[in-house]
Amino acid sequence: MTSLLRRFYTDTYRPRAGALPFLTSTIVWGIGIGCFAASLNNFLVDVYDLNQFQRGMLEFFREMPGLMLVFLLALFHRTSDWRVFRIGILISMVGVTLLVIPVNFHIVTLLIMIWSTGEHLTMPVRNSISMHVAKEGRAGVSLGFTSSAFNAGHVLGNLLVAAIFMVSMRFLGLTNRVAIYNIVWILIAILMAASLITTLTKRIEHVSVKRPRLLFKKKFSLYYGLELFYGARKQIFFTFGPFLLIREFGVDTGQMALLLGIAAVMNMIASPWIGKLTDYIGYRTVMVYDTFILVFVCLLYGYASQWFAYKIAFWVVCINFLLDALISTTSMAANIYVRDISSNRDETTSTLSTGISMNHFISILVAPVGGWVWMNWGAGTLFTISAIMALGNSLFAMMIPIRSRQI
Repeated sequence: MTSLLRRFYTDTYRPRAGALPFLTSTIVWGIGIGCFAASLNNFLVDVYDLNQFQRGMLEFFREMPGLMLVFLLALFHRTSDWRVFRIGILISMVGVTLLVIPVNFHIVTLLIMIWSTGEHLTMPVRNSISMHVAKEGRAGVSLGFTSSAFNAGHVLGNLLVAAIFMVSMRFLGLTNRVAIYNIVWILIAILMAASLITTLTKRIEHVSVKRPRLLFKKKFSLYYGLELFYGARKQIFFTFGPFLLIREFGVDTGQMALLLGIAAVMNMIASPWIGKLTDYIGYRTVMVYDTFILVFVCLLYGYASQWFAYKIAFWVVCINFLLDALISTTSMAANIYVRDISSNRDETTSTLSTGISMNHFISILVAPVGGWVWMNWGAGTLFTISAIMALGNSLFAMMIPIRSRQI
């Protein structure tokens, strides 16, 4: 097993490019992200009793750093991807540490925005680093393995949260949920510090990049359109998928952590294979067919409680949640498309950050509107709209020119 991993590593990554510290940091970062994701929705319901519209409004502010990402990266326009990666981790560490302070909901929203700022800063540079440390023709495999490493950390993070709540409530008899959440926030801060320290090594390439403040080029038009559709339907799933399970099916923090852990295990196993598949059949084919499948996922989210008995509907939505998480892994195909048509690495990173800002522009609009639609017309209408967006995503992907090795 060790020899197979060593061979895979040497076949995939360039020597002395910093792949090992990058992957290690990604795993530790993933543990922290897993802990945060497993706790956030239940934290908002348990401590602040948010309804659907309030959850959507909070998401408006949480996604604001993603909209501003291209401007944030412009502040570091001569800074290497590695240093931006570190800065993002540090900002997230500050945000989650301050969550232990008892404050009102408005301040909590601000602290979540700080966490989100760091998280969003790492997104484009993590993808850029992953492709940069790979050998020629192995970018898809590298992105898949990076996603797998991140999801491995995510699994551990989810399991940690489930274990913390189980031990605290069942064995230690703690009933103060705020205190338990504070334990989770402190743990995440420690993990962020460890992820940061892992990158402090000389075995990396500090390549300075010059990122334009805004990068809009005609050749990336289809990518921009894909990001708008992706941002809209992603926001509905990310915000309201877990909220549906919590509000309508009573899923608690430990159960949500376990469900997210299973999703992360699936992604960890599937990501390298999806990366290989993307290299083999092409990003166009992957982007077209994954969103066709997503249409059925949307409809089951919205109408499972009407089509099935309560207990069956619960399991249908849980399975749907896992399938939704698996499909999200195919978003790496868009990153490879950008790299394929970019002139250089700087253009790739800048375009990815612009794309993230664009999908967050639509995300911050969709989140509060989605909450309002749910409260007035029900979850079925909300997820039907998402199904229509998935079809739009497929139509845009079909407009990508067929290149060599693209089916």
